[in-house]
Amino acid sequence: MNKLPTLLILLFVLFAPAATAQLMPTEPLDSVVAVLDEDVILRSELDRQVNAITAQYANNPQQLPPRDELERQVLDRLIMTKLQVARADSTGIKISDAEVDQTVAQIAQQNRLDVGQLRQAIERQGMTWDQFRTNVYEESLVRQLRQRVIQSRVQVSDTEIELLLKNGGARRGELHLGHIQITLPDGATPEQIAAAQAKADDVSRQIREGMDFSAAAIRYSDAQNALDGGDLGWRGYDELPTAFAEIADRLQPGETAAPVRGPNGFHIIKLIEKREASSELVTEYHARHILIRSSEIVSPAQAEKTVRELRERLLAGEDFAKLAKEYSNDTNSANLGGDLGWFPKAGYGTKVAEVVASLKDGEISAPFQTDAGWHVMQLLETRTEDKTAEAERNKARQTIGARKAEEEYASFLRQLRAEAYIEIRLPGADGASGNAG
Repeated sequence: MNKLPTLLILLFVLFAPAATAQLMPTEPLDSVVAVLDEDVILRSELDRQVNAITAQYANNPQQLPPRDELERQVLDRLIMTKLQVARADSTGIKISDAEVDQTVAQIAQQNRLDVGQLRQAIERQGMTWDQFRTNVYEESLVRQLRQRVIQSRVQVSDTEIELLLKNGGARRGELHLGHIQITLPDGATPEQIAAAQAKADDVSRQIREGMDFSAAAIRYSDAQNALDGGDLGWRGYDELPTAFAEIADRLQPGETAAPVRGPNGFHIIKLIEKREASSELVTEYHARHILIRSSEIVSPAQAEKTVRELRERLLAGEDFAKLAKEYSNDTNSANLGGDLGWFPKAGYGTKVAEVVASLKDGEISAPFQTDAGWHVMQLLETRTEDKTAEAERNKARQTIGARKAEEEYASFLRQLRAEAYIEIRLPGADGASGNAG
């Protein structure tokens, strides 16, 4: 009696795989499209990213390059992201779930959505919510890594600032540019140079004949921002390569320049917008205040009551400085009679800015509350200062810092890639590269 069940089991074991294969739908096995150090990039991962970009351009699919070229661009971006994430992990950079939540909320707000609506939009593009959060996490890691690298490598000296100002290099104003780069390899041969120039000329011709610049960038540019339509965003004159700024100065908004040769290839520049800087006129306030903090002994209600009583005494004519020395809990200003000195409108926070801007010279405010406690304030004087020279100096510092940051991080990325073992297995793409040791 026991033999029949055993036979049925044997028959099931022998024939079930074939029967099951006929019943189950066939699914392609995932494959590896790139190997880098101890990590891999799967075909499914590449497809998700490519499909997400394709979904973004669903209404303008002609702006995208052919599928194989788009895959190559996206794979290159994935490789660089993974290398940066691995370096961030190895150097101890951490991003908490709360920080990811905060970034996701900001992304939703920027797109005028709540988080639930953002999630629906992401999933409609074929990406799961967990995948989206992973992307946000990795982008946050990369940002932190960039900040750490720049902070450790970039210093701006007063001498550099003086030299830039002396040479008239700290030009104020900003440019919004589009950029297409046709890259040349190191030590390019005359044939390679001719081929790159021919390609750049052809791209320029297509733009003149009506092709959208961002579509041309997505399709043809070798720059890191190609998939963003070549948009460089707003940059100060001195944050740009000198050649780019000089080319843009000769253009009207909306115009595109002919290709120009640079150290690393041919460049096509479009001036999208331009804005000039005006004089930096800043309103400053000279005020004094009395602060009563709440504590374990003094409740917020008691602090408010004390401030209201002090205001009544001030309105009755008592000396402000004397009462500030006697009652104010602001140790920095109490001995100065509550004097805060001159400060810009936002110098002491939003609430103080709101109050001081509403007062006339000599006027005493109504009691008001901030995180520090309860205040009564008197505006003594108001003045408008021309801070153009100070702004130019700050701009020069930012310009030099931004320029160095771009150069240093680009150098860091080249080193990161050169030190890594990278094997490309995507059909039609380059093979192994980097350091196999």
